[in-house]
Amino acid sequence: MMKRIGYVLVLCVAFAACKDKSKFVINGEFKNAAPKSKVYLFGLQKDNALPLDSTVFSEKGEFKFTHSTPGADFFRISAGNNEYMIIAKNGDEIKITADLADKSLAYTTSGAAEADKLQELNTTKHEYMTKIAAIQTQFDEAVSAQPDKREAIMEQMRPQYTAEIEGLNKAVLKFAEENTESLAGFYAINLLNPSEFEKEMVAYSDKIKSKFNDNAAVTEFLKRMASLKAVQIGQAAPEFTITGIDGKPVKLSDFKGKYVLLDFWASWCMPCRQENPNVVKAYNTYKDKNFTILGISLDKDPAAWKKAIADDKLTWNHASELSDFEGSTVRLYQIEAIPSSFIIDPKGTIVAKNLRGEELDAFLNKTLR
Repeated sequence: MMKRIGYVLVLCVAFAACKDKSKFVINGEFKNAAPKSKVYLFGLQKDNALPLDSTVFSEKGEFKFTHSTPGADFFRISAGNNEYMIIAKNGDEIKITADLADKSLAYTTSGAAEADKLQELNTTKHEYMTKIAAIQTQFDEAVSAQPDKREAIMEQMRPQYTAEIEGLNKAVLKFAEENTESLAGFYAINLLNPSEFEKEMVAYSDKIKSKFNDNAAVTEFLKRMASLKAVQIGQAAPEFTITGIDGKPVKLSDFKGKYVLLDFWASWCMPCRQENPNVVKAYNTYKDKNFTILGISLDKDPAAWKKAIADDKLTWNHASELSDFEGSTVRLYQIEAIPSSFIIDPKGTIVAKNLRGEELDAFLNKTLR
């Protein structure tokens, strides 16, 4: 009897040892998948999805991919209009399940360490997204019943909606900070808005510097965070020369000795245009207190840019490279979304970022006494 048990154990060990470590396997089972319809496996390179393989669903909605990768990396399963993120490395055997009729795109992953961590993150996200979707449904129903009260209903429900969004962001950040050894944690930190969580993302980058050295996405992220450090609060504002609205060169150093608000915006950016009245108010209130503004537009169309300046009554200095997000000054200041802004003190130090509305007025009122 003992010999027989020992033989079985040897077989188990041998089976485990013979597992192919040169590839990873993804076994999928999707509900509501049309038999013989296509399902795709994509690799991710920067912001581009690279097709790696495809197959068809079985009668039961099952499929299988086998692929190899130099190191742990991100992959995407695509079926119809639905896409699902996977993290895999050679030797993994991952199970993914989903319902193609589920508009929330909820799915489960299991079978490997990264898959389990990703599932943990997805469960947390799904809990919040379900509540956010319920609020949206409640709002839509209320507006449908009383369309003339849309604004009032929005104001009434905004605190609840905002609370859930903030809760989701905090939960995602907590997951990232607690999982610096996992690519699922890296995936989590990249779900956050860089303009709102810049400090936390830079701090996270310091924690993972010596990890995931073979992952291109992580390497790119670390480079971006290193550049972002140069324009954090407390740093000397990088010098630049840009073309002014009159065609003459404008230097940041031209404003040395004053508090200057660098305002990155564009005529086509609705949030920017909505914020402009607050910026106008700040300028008119504090322009005689050693404060000025340099508006830097991401417009490509000079006529649209100049019209927006006139329409919004923006009476301060303006400049642009007319190059969207590809302008050298825009890239120097790591602008990934607009509106974005920096307040620079008379010595050339960045003292505040992305202040809007009441926050901008409160800062200027406290600082420019």
